[in-house]
Amino acid sequence: MYVSVIVPAYKQEKSITKDIENIYEAMSKTRWDFEVIVVVDGFLDKTFNEAKKLKKKNLIVTGYKSNYGKGFAVRYGMKLAKGDFIAFIDSGMDINPNGISMILEHMEWYNADIIVGSKWHLASKVNYPFIRKVYSWGYHFLIWLLFNMRIRDTQTGLKVYKRAVLEKVLPRLLIKRFAFDVEILAVAYYLGFNRIYEAPVEIDLNLKDSNFRDNLLFMNAEIRKILLDTLAVFYRLKILRYYDDANKRKWIYDKELELRINTGEMTND
Repeated sequence: MYVSVIVPAYKQEKSITKDIENIYEAMSKTRWDFEVIVVVDGFLDKTFNEAKKLKKKNLIVTGYKSNYGKGFAVRYGMKLAKGDFIAFIDSGMDINPNGISMILEHMEWYNADIIVGSKWHLASKVNYPFIRKVYSWGYHFLIWLLFNMRIRDTQTGLKVYKRAVLEKVLPRLLIKRFAFDVEILAVAYYLGFNRIYEAPVEIDLNLKDSNFRDNLLFMNAEIRKILLDTLAVFYRLKILRYYDDANKRKWIYDKELELRINTGEMTND
């Protein structure tokens, strides 16, 4: 079994090499053959140049000039991936990369379609502000209400998918920035890939630089956009039926990606 690990990176020139080395080392200790695909989401600093300094077997560093959002970066990496299992983990090391091995073992144990890292798993070790836990619980309730998915945590940046799931789901997706995790999961579940389970994670979320205003629900622009994108997914899924096979001609993600590639936007040089 071959595993692809996607690592989206945005303006992390000071930490990206250490992040990649930690992820690569964690995977090297597992029983899996693997590749690591780093996708730099916009050449806005030296992140791409720093990442390219690392020379390791089956390490691919790619990216593009403009910033399109984490969702676009992850899906672009997934398009390049060769693995039977395709995982992604956020750079920045808030999440312990040794958790990748655990979610892969969960994939085989449960014969799962998707495994999501969950802050709410009983075995998880989480250093996370209380107010964020409250928001996470509230968002989980919203996801259950809208999509009937029994998943307690959709936003933690560690997940793994079977290739067959992504081959069916990716061409239908629209969201490039906020709530892309929910769009993938909701569409996969809607298409019948309902073997979705949770695995424990270890998270040390450093929010020392955030202030009280940033943590207020409707004062935080990112939280507002996640909520709006989530409602948009519900509207397309339940009302417009946009994700149905009958609307295949309307799907635009693959066309947009091909346009970026053909215009020289993407690079691994």
